[in-house]
Amino acid sequence: MSLTAPNEVVTRALLRQVDVPGLDRPAALITLDNGYDHTKPNTFGPGGLTSLDEAIDVALAADPAFIAVTGKPYIFCVGADITGLPQLADREQALEIGRLGHRVFARLKDSQVPTFAFVNGAAMGGGLELALHCHYRTLSAGAAALALPEVSLGLIPGWGGTQLLPNLIGIPAATQVIIQNPLMQNKMLKPKQAAELGMADVLLEPADFLERSLEWAAEVVRGKVTVARPEVDKDMWAGVLYFARQTLDQRLHGAVPAAYRALDLLETAKDADFATGTAAEDEALADLVFSEELRSGLYAFDLVQRRAKRPAGAPDKGLARPVTKVGIVGAGLMAGQLALLFARRLQVPVVMSDLDQARVDKGVGYVHAQIEKSVSRGRMDKGTAAKLYGLVSGSVDNSVFADADFVIEAVFEDLVVKKQVWTELEKIVRPETVLATNTSSLSITDMAAELAHPERVVGFHFFNPVAVLPLLEIVRGERTDDATLATAFTVSKQLKKSSVLVKDAPAFVVNRLLTRFLGTVFAAVDAGTPLEVANRALDPLGLPMRPLALLQLVGPAVAHHVGGILHAAFPDRFGVSENLKRIADSGQPIVVDDEINAEVAKLLVVGDQPLTEEHVRRSALDALAQEIRQMLDEGVVAQAQDIDLCMILGAGWPFHLGGVTPYLDRTGTSERVTGQRFLPPGAASLAG
Repeated sequence: MSLTAPNEVVTRALLRQVDVPGLDRPAALITLDNGYDHTKPNTFGPGGLTSLDEAIDVALAADPAFIAVTGKPYIFCVGADITGLPQLADREQALEIGRLGHRVFARLKDSQVPTFAFVNGAAMGGGLELALHCHYRTLSAGAAALALPEVSLGLIPGWGGTQLLPNLIGIPAATQVIIQNPLMQNKMLKPKQAAELGMADVLLEPADFLERSLEWAAEVVRGKVTVARPEVDKDMWAGVLYFARQTLDQRLHGAVPAAYRALDLLETAKDADFATGTAAEDEALADLVFSEELRSGLYAFDLVQRRAKRPAGAPDKGLARPVTKVGIVGAGLMAGQLALLFARRLQVPVVMSDLDQARVDKGVGYVHAQIEKSVSRGRMDKGTAAKLYGLVSGSVDNSVFADADFVIEAVFEDLVVKKQVWTELEKIVRPETVLATNTSSLSITDMAAELAHPERVVGFHFFNPVAVLPLLEIVRGERTDDATLATAFTVSKQLKKSSVLVKDAPAFVVNRLLTRFLGTVFAAVDAGTPLEVANRALDPLGLPMRPLALLQLVGPAVAHHVGGILHAAFPDRFGVSENLKRIADSGQPIVVDDEINAEVAKLLVVGDQPLTEEHVRRSALDALAQEIRQMLDEGVVAQAQDIDLCMILGAGWPFHLGGVTPYLDRTGTSERVTGQRFLPPGAASLAG
């Protein structure tokens, strides 16, 4: 049986002998390199594992002082070649993949010759597991990210991670890295964080990382340096896992099988021998490889890694104009977040304006406070902070925008107000200055209709919090030209955001779908469904938060306002809830300490036709399927994949759902409601 993936880009293990001062014989240095630059990271498929196995053979035969594994520039290894997983024919092949990785990596763990991992760059999944098998680890302070992200895809760390990591850094930290971080939008560790957790023995600067690593390794081999690792506390093991399971139940309600399998494996790691633990990993991996959740996870991963980097419909980037100064109309919280982001990423002057000096001072003060916080937490050096202080300023005089190349407004969500802003600014800025709006629901075309140059107005819709959510909906008005659009996409890339081109339609993508979704849930409440029942109806999906928590995050007043705009546009599909208006007017929180506010419940006037959880869930999913089909028919985005990308990056919908359309397809909702699937069979699910 062949395990070689037909399209595998083989990561070669390149071996060389290195003379290290202080040692009487050379060290064996294995460099992982797939032959491409850092934009195509090293991964392990069967061919790569075989190459590493052969390199270890040759290295051991030479009787080296030590064996070290490192990576090509900027990249150690980012794990298994997941592109080959859908091609596995059966469970036995999946078992063999797990066993092959375990066998090869274990040679480093069991070696009588000291083994080192010189983690010079990004290390994820199987790459990090390879490093964990080595006796010692050095880590570059310049490594881009470190993680065990498998659970986010619907897998588990399948090459020893669940057994080695908790016994190295303790069960609380291991649970965070293996389960919690992947479920928090796949949170990565910075090198300093990883070192503080105990995942590396020494943190070294990137400039001379390899040289210092070799020197440090020689000191360890000679006994000049002793690596002391704290003993792992096993008394708390069961308690931590019990709490973690409760947390998963509350958040996911069984919707992510991989997270629960990872918990089981972490439990095994407490007392089982390594062979037993890794055999359990093999079984878990083989089960999960043929799950619908993994297929959706791989689909979502491909969207985020590939489609997000090449937005459908984006014009030629060569048309983009340079941006050397940014103006922000408004100095509220959103404007402050935008000012900090633009200054950090574009490294150009950013000026905010508002109606009075007090508001301007408050906005600039917010930015300065965030910079100070970053410095105090060690996330920014004082030199960078000083530069940012100088880049961000404020004024009550809009003439400061006269030489700005890109001006974005973040004022009250009212069309009359926004049109007034642009009418005034058009008299000040140059004709080619891009005028961007952060509107979440209003028409770009209407906003620009009375301007002399409507072609330079574009929607630039961020999601809150700006620093966390990576999506930018870039909205093309009817008269927005290609140069403006190209500039918007270029700026988005400089901001390190992922953009989706959206047609100028009410509430665009994310807010339109979330409003339809929440509207359906609240319609059930209006009909007489208890808040508690409606709130837990979507639990089987494992969404990042329940409907009422989402409503509180968005803000009832904002949700009611956007709902009104969509009701005016599509009265047959978007209703207006008087109960939601009552909650918005009350100003009270809907949820307090994860419990529904009893005072809010008293405000409701409901009917006498309560729905069951199943009925609420079916209605909400049916509404999503109907609205997505309508949006695709309207050409709001190019394809269903863009809908999913928006929901993943802008609303935090999980990989195990594939965003939304794969789930609607595999539950039969798409065909039942619209008469057709959104994606071809096998695109994000088991073929068939």
